[in-house]
Amino acid sequence: MAVTLSTLDTCESSFTPLVVIELAQDVKEETKEWLKNRIVAKKKDGGAQLLFRPLYKCEKETIGNQNLYLVGASNIRLLLGAEAVGLVKECTDSAMRAFTYGTRHSFKGFHDNNDDFLTMAECQFIIKHELENLRARDEKMIPGYPQAKLYPGKSLMRRLLTSGIVTQVFPLHDNEALKKLEDSWYTRFALKYQPIDSIRGYFGETIALYFGFLEYFTFALIPMAVIGLPYYLFVWEDYDKYVIFASFNLIWSTVILEVWKRGCANMTYRWGTLVMKRQFEEPRPGFHGVLGINSVTGREEPLYSSYKRQLRIYLVSLPFVCLCLYFSLYVMMIYFDMEDWVLSLHEDNESVWTSLLLYVPSIVYAIVIEVMNRLYRYAAEFLTSWENHRLESAYQNHLVLKVLVFNFLNCFASLFYIAFVLKDMKLLRQSLATLLITSQILNQAVESLLPYWLQRKHCAAVKKKVQALKVDVDTTLYEQVLLEKEMGTYLGTFDDYLELFLQFGYVSLFSCVYPLAAAFAVLNNFTEVNSDALKMCRVFKRPFAEPSASIGVWQLAFETMSVISVVTNCALIGMSPQVNAVFPESKTDLVLIVVAVEHALLALKFILAFAIPDKPRHIQMKLARLEFESLEALKQQQMKLVAENLKEESQEDRREAT
Repeated sequence: MAVTLSTLDTCESSFTPLVVIELAQDVKEETKEWLKNRIVAKKKDGGAQLLFRPLYKCEKETIGNQNLYLVGASNIRLLLGAEAVGLVKECTDSAMRAFTYGTRHSFKGFHDNNDDFLTMAECQFIIKHELENLRARDEKMIPGYPQAKLYPGKSLMRRLLTSGIVTQVFPLHDNEALKKLEDSWYTRFALKYQPIDSIRGYFGETIALYFGFLEYFTFALIPMAVIGLPYYLFVWEDYDKYVIFASFNLIWSTVILEVWKRGCANMTYRWGTLVMKRQFEEPRPGFHGVLGINSVTGREEPLYSSYKRQLRIYLVSLPFVCLCLYFSLYVMMIYFDMEDWVLSLHEDNESVWTSLLLYVPSIVYAIVIEVMNRLYRYAAEFLTSWENHRLESAYQNHLVLKVLVFNFLNCFASLFYIAFVLKDMKLLRQSLATLLITSQILNQAVESLLPYWLQRKHCAAVKKKVQALKVDVDTTLYEQVLLEKEMGTYLGTFDDYLELFLQFGYVSLFSCVYPLAAAFAVLNNFTEVNSDALKMCRVFKRPFAEPSASIGVWQLAFETMSVISVVTNCALIGMSPQVNAVFPESKTDLVLIVVAVEHALLALKFILAFAIPDKPRHIQMKLARLEFESLEALKQQQMKLVAENLKEESQEDRREAT
């Protein structure tokens, strides 16, 4: 018997809670009742047809916050939701196809009594999709809040969040599955591969891709570290011998990025996201404007002039970014004044203390750089939000561009100044080592260790509060929700990729001057894997899974950095005393040869990038096969429609003839 949404039951009193909705403390009862009715209502009536109940039905003074609600769904509802969002699963013939409820038995691992066909991360993603697609019909406002205006087609959950009626929506951890994941991931410190498929099953593809890239990048750094170590120990001042090392670095940076694309294609095909159709992008929650008709969708939604947005970008955002870049350069010059002062102090009075004091300006400057990066990040987020981009993808692209430009200049300007203006290779090595090591220590402390310590203190306070409750109910779920709702919100992989991007810059830009950088990066990344795993599992709320087919704009960022590294390394080798000694009279010849070598290496880099396919041959064949099947299915559907039309026309002709 065919199952439709209209036949599903949404009145189950007991269900597995997947998502928590927290309302503000003073939300009116009529608003709560309206929200509940919209969530549990049938799809044909404009609802989400999900399961919904308060955390506990107890007295307010006994159990505490009564504005916490649990959301779940029946297994059939989740399967129908999987079809709606276009999840791709493996079929019994090993091909990856979009899941449909009607053909569910043709998918590998599916049984009617099997509740594990969809991962918990996929189930929570489906519920998030259904909640976000709850749309206003004929309501003009949210009941009880006349200032929270609605219009047909507006996402109710987004309006509730921007109005402050709903404070947060987050997915719950599965403590049993989390414990298994932790045991195989980071609790036993050992040199081993990460359980990437398990991470994907629990946190989704976006986070699994980050950890996959972190692991791949760490192992890819090992050859650089192994080769760089003897260069550091034995041939430090012989810069002409660094030509081989720098050339290897340039080929290495190209090959690892191209090979990563192939590995990424393998993973995402296996997960189904490589062939998953992209959903039509809705306006982002913070987007505002004058109500009008969208010419693409035909729906009523806020419209905002792109001309006004461009004015905001070029007249406000761009000057502000330039001002921040100037301030960064000003701080850099203060750092060099500190270096000169400390150096003169050491020359006037040489001692152990003044020798140690030589490292203080670099350490202080490294800390200032980290503080400036974080402050600028808040300003960049505010500006990008104020620019009022309609789509989340446009917002992210503008934010990434602002942050990358500032971080690149802030972190590397002093190194370029030392290398090409001061031409002090000893100071360059010292500054590079200090900046790299200090930034790694600060990031480990600020991102993981400090939040984990604060979370442990909060956990102890919640346990005491729960133990003081005198209620005749099992408070395990209540304690879990109370703990998780106060955890920090994971804001995505942006900062994690940014940290790797800057590390890649430290390793590749000045590799011929400080070949030990790769070794320090490897040591940091082995601990980074564990600290990032800790913060995902124990410090932050569980994030909603987001399907991804690649690392996105970061692939382009890393490739751009590798191109810049070609120029810097060629210039540094051309400035070395040994190379200059070959051309004692004609510096023009030296410059021309360095430029020619740089162009040849860039050409080799692009030839390698072109020669190595982004996707393995077997993945290309499978994708071509899927495209052929979809075209054949579309052709058959069109032929069926034509046959039905012809049949109707012939029947109509017979009726006219009689």
